[in-house]
Amino acid sequence: MNEEIRVQLKAMVADYRLPRYVELPNVGLYLEQVAKYINGFLEPIGCTEITTSMISNYVKKGIIPPPEKKQYYSDHIAHLIFIAVSKNVLSLDNIHKLFLMQRETYSIPVAYDYFCMEFENMLSYVFGVKKKPDTNIGVTNTELKDFLRNVIISVTHSVYLAACFAQIENKQSTT
Repeated sequence: MNEEIRVQLKAMVADYRLPRYVELPNVGLYLEQVAKYINGFLEPIGCTEITTSMISNYVKKGIIPPPEKKQYYSDHIAHLIFIAVSKNVLSLDNIHKLFLMQRETYSIPVAYDYFCMEFENMLSYVFGVKKKPDTNIGVTNTELKDFLRNVIISVTHSVYLAACFAQIENKQSTT
């Protein structure tokens, strides 16, 4: 891979940031608004869009709680962002198992914010923005955090490979 592609890949994630839990909309968004909001964060890193039918399916399967009067709030959006990012490497059943494990130990805001920090940390490392990942994220070492960290590592490598192939394909189509 040439240096030009490496620079482009680094630029993709250099300033990438997911919203923290307190920044998530908690005013009640409708299905279409939720999909649009989440996709705004997925698009810059090349993740597959989440659709309204996918969201409805996650509710039907009991992976996320049903909306309240057809409106989705912070907890829903936090769950959906995690699903949208991790569904490339985990089955929905395993995502659901992770949610059940998380509920036993961590609140949704704590678990979601940890996910955001670790995801950004690993993206920066895998894409070459940082020489090594920060190993001090979070305050405890638990089996659940190890599971989550491994999911994040898998996802970031998957995102990186997809971005590499897209950059290579783009370069070939312009030459």
